Amino acid sequence: MKYKIIADSSCDLKKDYLKKTGVDFSIAPLTINVNGEDFVDDEKLDIKQMLNSMNAFKGKSTSTCPSPTQFFDEMHGADKYFIITISSKLSGSFNSANVAKGMLLNPDDAFVIDSKSTSGTMILIVDKLVELINKNISYEEICKEIHEYVKTRIELYFVLDKFDNLAKNGRVSVAQALIASALSIKPICVANDGEIKFAKKAIGIKWALKVLVKEIGLKLKTIFSKSCIISHCFNVKIAEDLEKEMKEKYDFKSIRTIPMRGLCSFYALEKGIIVSFEN
Repeated sequence: MKYKIIADSSCDLKKDYLKKTGVDFSIAPLTINVNGEDFVDDEKLDIKQMLNSMNAFKGKSTSTCPSPTQFFDEMHGADKYFIITISSKLSGSFNSANVAKGMLLNPDDAFVIDSKSTSGTMILIVDKLVELINKNISYEEICKEIHEYVKTRIELYFVLDKFDNLAKNGRVSVAQALIASALSIKPICVANDGEIKFAKKAIGIKWALKVLVKEIGLKLKTIFSKSCIISHCFNVKIAEDLEKEMKEKYDFKSIRTIPMRGLCSFYALEKGIIVSFEN
């Protein structure tokens, strides 16, 4: 049985991510529109240029999910397909992928996974799929196990410096964004069943990160080895400091720090930090 994994570009991965595993992998890009200009979230995107355009534009910038055709065009060369998308409550990507699934001669050959979040969470799902594929269990068993994994085993927290685009695009309320911008308050936010919730508040980024680390510790249910991914938008120093503190406090199997691609940078903006981990 030959498998292929497809993700939308909010996964923050490059298309060669699974090159050494023998599992095919491809990415369907989202598109960001700023003042009439489209920025396609592929590996050619100049993220700094996109952010500069957004900062210079006072109006509302928007994002567009991959079309069903874009997902369908990636479904070739394998017997079965797994498609991973950003939370269905934040984007139409999940619905688009399901339309593409319906375009297959046998729609049951594709399994669409709502990550319930984005970024590192999607990477953890990709990694888990590869692990399950290498177990040589049936396609049906893989679908069942990955569904349970997404439902019960992964968490996402984030701390942002600015909430402008989340507020403008209705992902958080304007009132929440105003609170976050006042008096250096830094909310620690969590992905809760696919939606963004404010979990805690702290004054200043240093204290916010300490609260974040503590909150992560409260979510770690077992002592078994787990993986963690820290993604950042032009915030290498803070991401590395956070990685160091996490390694000192918790026994993660691995902690990886990666830069965000276009879509996550669009929402997180400069200095944004996302932490995804297995609980």
